Amino acid sequence: MVRPRKNRRVAFDPDVSYFKPRGIPMIELEEVCLTVDECESIRLADLIGMSHEEAGSSMGVSRATFGRIVQQARKIIADALINGKAINIEGGNYKINEEKRIFMCCKCNKQWEEPRGTGRPHYCPSCNHEKLFRVWEKK
Repeated sequence: MVRPRKNRRVAFDPDVSYFKPRGIPMIELEEVCLTVDECESIRLADLIGMSHEEAGSSMGVSRATFGRIVQQARKIIADALINGKAINIEGGNYKINEEKRIFMCCKCNKQWEEPRGTGRPHYCPSCNHEKLFRVWEKK
């Protein structure tokens, strides 16, 4: 029996959920579906540049699972770009992460909050040290 899929944590629902090649009428286009959690994996890995370990932790899955999610997302996007297909972003197993994002500096132990969707901070706002870690609060 297959294990049920775990909900993946995502920072937000994307505002834009549809992309299509310019100049081709919708009726002539094939469509591929990119799930919200796959879109989040692309945001974390390719836009923000998180490691698979960090991104998996952010989404509440293992590093290996994150690797599979981002690999599938890249395959879908490549198919759409190369073959001129529309991309519809919807569905998937996810929940909007409403936990606070709190980071802590390894040098001065300062803790601070960062807003959702802004990516991982590069340095401590107090001492400019680059070694930081995320503090997870229990609900």
